[in-house]
Amino acid sequence: MERSKSSLLSSSAFPELMPQEETLEVARKKSSLFIGIPKETSIQENRVTLVPESVRVLINNGHKVVIQRGAGDASNFDDNQYSEAGGEIVEGPEDVYKADIIMKVEPLIPEEIALLQRKQTVISALQISIHPKDYIKKLIAKKVSGIAFDTIQDQHEKFPVIQSMGEIAGNTSILIAAELLSNANNGKGLMLGGIAGVPATEVVILGAGNVGEFAARAALGLGATVKVFDNSLYKLRRLQNDLGTRVFTCVMQPEVLAIKLKTADVVIGAIRAPGKATPCVVTENMVQDMKDGSVIVDVSIDQGGCFETSKVTDHNKPTYTIHGVIHYCVPNISSRVARTASYALSNIFAPILLQIGERGGIDVALRENKGLRNGVYLYNGILTSKMLGDSLNLPYKDINLLMAAF
Repeated sequence: MERSKSSLLSSSAFPELMPQEETLEVARKKSSLFIGIPKETSIQENRVTLVPESVRVLINNGHKVVIQRGAGDASNFDDNQYSEAGGEIVEGPEDVYKADIIMKVEPLIPEEIALLQRKQTVISALQISIHPKDYIKKLIAKKVSGIAFDTIQDQHEKFPVIQSMGEIAGNTSILIAAELLSNANNGKGLMLGGIAGVPATEVVILGAGNVGEFAARAALGLGATVKVFDNSLYKLRRLQNDLGTRVFTCVMQPEVLAIKLKTADVVIGAIRAPGKATPCVVTENMVQDMKDGSVIVDVSIDQGGCFETSKVTDHNKPTYTIHGVIHYCVPNISSRVARTASYALSNIFAPILLQIGERGGIDVALRENKGLRNGVYLYNGILTSKMLGDSLNLPYKDINLLMAAF
């Protein structure tokens, strides 16, 4: 009997009762990144992708950052600030393009593509509508990975760069309109908003997305009367709920829109059409019926504009007048407030770069981060964007399948 009990309590019968080896998670191998920030060459692009504070954080985490001399000047970040943060200042773009990861705001120009090295990663805006086939073929030939920051998603499947730039564009569009209404800019001499005893200015906003919402917030904060048009009832309901106050909303009915435009002091064009040109919803006849001295700010001009009378302008000569209506049609409104916009971009990019380093490099980060993977349009020279493939008639592969094989 004793022998039987002893055998029942033996280690072979109950191995789980014996001391066990502790199993610890294998530490992830971190990667030291080599990041390059070239000076923007596109006309009137004043933003920079990383501000000195973010460069300091990256350097303190073991990464290397090289910055072309003068890259932050237009945003009022001088070379000394980057140098004191630990960044390395280099003279020409040739030294910057030796980095493994290139951080840009605007897409690469042909001269910059020529400087690329094989297997580099470029993080920048994509601007699908302006890329010819040979542009993409040159990138494919370089075997680079391209990540469009405007299609990167966060953990809530939102587009953080588009949201941030939309907030800036929406707020700034109202401030621009306020300037153009004033006597100082040969406007009608109206204060955007209202005071006791004086009728409030009327602001019509076309589009209830991110830009439209923040334009509405700014206009309401100044005391203006706001009317919002959009084809999406969902967006209009969301706007009402997010604003926390009742504003006039209407689906895009031409007859109603034409009536409201006649009394408007300011019209903000904030319609977005992902991957294609913005629909033109305001005809020239509608503009002709608007009040003399009223203001149009077409934030959608980078996608073609939503006014028939819109044409691209720049920051040097931002306005023109047609039928007595002042038009502001600068594509890159956020560059008007480049320092704020640069901080907004840097707040998004720095954590992404830190995450890439923590996960052991860009390949592992893309495999594990669905939101970052959503921004990829080229992976080691393989086109992965369906939109680009269809529009340029080029073969493409699903990035998720490529990651599954990795």
